[in-house]
Amino acid sequence: MKHDIGLTVNGVATSATVDSRTLLVHLLREQLGLTGTHVGCDSSNCGACTVLLDGEAVKSCTVLAAAADGASLVTVEGLGSEGDLSPVQEGFRQCHGLQCGYCTPGMLIAATSLLLDNPDPAEEEIRSGLEGNLCRCTGYQMIVESVRWAAEHGGAGAVAAAERDGARA
Repeated sequence: MKHDIGLTVNGVATSATVDSRTLLVHLLREQLGLTGTHVGCDSSNCGACTVLLDGEAVKSCTVLAAAADGASLVTVEGLGSEGDLSPVQEGFRQCHGLQCGYCTPGMLIAATSLLLDNPDPAEEEIRSGLEGNLCRCTGYQMIVESVRWAAEHGGAGAVAAAERDGARA
C-alpha cells in the first residue's frame, strides 16, 4: 500500500509517496537524496542512521517513513554546512572526533540531541548520551572531548540551529 506523506526535513517542507514498509532511512537516502544518514547495521544496533525526529534522536532504520507523516526531521545535512559548521561539527573537527567517518553522522545527531537536552553535560552524561552509537575506529575519548568542546563553544548554537529547523516544538 502506498502513502502520501508530508514532513519537514532540515527546515524544508517535503512530500513523498512511500510504501507501507519503507523505512525512514531509505526515504531519506533513496527518495530525498540525503545520503549523510548512513545504513550501518539495519537492525538499530549501531546508530549510524540517527536523526532528530520532532526533536528526539531516533534510529531511522527502526521508523516507518509513513509514521513520520507531519513530523519535523533534522539530518546531519541540516546541522551546518561547509564554512558554517554547527558547534558539534566544529568540535569533532577541532578534537579529531572521527576517523573513518562512517558513524560520524549518527554521533553528530546524538551529540546535538544531548546538547538540546543538556547544554553543559558532564563526561559521564556525554558517554550516556552517546550510548547506542557505535564507533569501531576510536576509543570514544576524542568523541567525548568533541562534545565537551561543543558544549564549551556555543553548544547553544546547535540548539538554535536545530530549533530553527523545527527540531524542538
